[in-house]
Amino acid sequence: MELKQRIWADPGQYLRAEQPDAPVLFCAPSVLRETARGFIDGFGGLVTYAVKANPEAQVLESLAAAGIGTFDVASPSEMAQVRAVLPGAVLHYHNPVRSEAEVAAALDHGVASWSVDSLSELGKLAGRVPRGSEIAVRFKLPAPGGAYDFGTKFGAGEDAAPALLRAVTARGLRPALTFHPGTQCTEPRAWARHIEAAARIAGAAGVRLVRLNVGGGFPAHRGGAAPALGAIFEAIHAATRRAFGARGPALVCEPGRALVAEGLVLAARVKAIRDGADVFLNDGIYGALAELPLMGVPGRVAVIAPDGTPRRGAALPRAVFGPTCDSLDTLPGRPALPADMVEGDYLLFSGFGAYSAATATRFNGYGELRRVTVLSAGLDSGN
Repeated sequence: MELKQRIWADPGQYLRAEQPDAPVLFCAPSVLRETARGFIDGFGGLVTYAVKANPEAQVLESLAAAGIGTFDVASPSEMAQVRAVLPGAVLHYHNPVRSEAEVAAALDHGVASWSVDSLSELGKLAGRVPRGSEIAVRFKLPAPGGAYDFGTKFGAGEDAAPALLRAVTARGLRPALTFHPGTQCTEPRAWARHIEAAARIAGAAGVRLVRLNVGGGFPAHRGGAAPALGAIFEAIHAATRRAFGARGPALVCEPGRALVAEGLVLAARVKAIRDGADVFLNDGIYGALAELPLMGVPGRVAVIAPDGTPRRGAALPRAVFGPTCDSLDTLPGRPALPADMVEGDYLLFSGFGAYSAATATRFNGYGELRRVTVLSAGLDSGN
């Protein structure tokens, strides 16, 4: 007899009933679907999902149910994960550096679009990908646009990109351009600058683009006001009209974080408070909190007692450590947590659907995440 997974009302209901001592990742498929539909309607072009942010089957299924049919994959493993859940999905392989074996695997998976940032990588594809395949030349600009700069690893400079674009067309392949403005980018002008550069590159190459991929980098909500995605979408379309005119290329984007962050909430338990000061959690930077040393502790952290009662004591800056024996397993800064917090309480981190489960390790035997489905990602219903 098939047993169906129970769906809980919200994280608080589950925590009160089950009192888990392991970290829990709560997934709200309705929030994932709503976010995806908002992106599709707001962007006004092809929205693809960067699978690296969270490749779990429930996430892929939820996005597909909302209308996402194209997935940006960075490895053959991600291709297999998508195909296992969504056999008919369109795959874009926009990791621009690949081994020969990875190229062969991608061909087997029927990849529809590829990216390159060098002649050597284009050479691996020429003669192997079907004639007429889309090849997006990835370029970079000198200035970073977000929380950290992707241009230090990937992208041809603006001076080198035109020759690479011409080489794509010379091989009978469909030319496109792609870029990444930087992770958690909140400045619409960053996209506009890249789009202006794309027009210059295409003009210098004498090539008409079939598509322009404006990348990922779209910000997720980390505290304070929610990101103004509408302003970013508007800036993208306005810059494209200015730079390319009425016959501009079709637009594509490949968000990861911005599509899935809001759909999941992480619960970590307070395992110890040492001498009333330092806090030790059952999860840390080797687990679902791996991004915090790079991104900082988000401003959306709530603390509740095991019975679901919110802790509302005065905010007290504390040192917060993960569960491993490594002293690096420390949350950055001194997060302000309620003074009335006690051992056994839960910290709930909102907006943790991206780069949490995907980057968690099992170092020291910690890091196992329970997965729970909820109707709402809210933290206060039922309290």
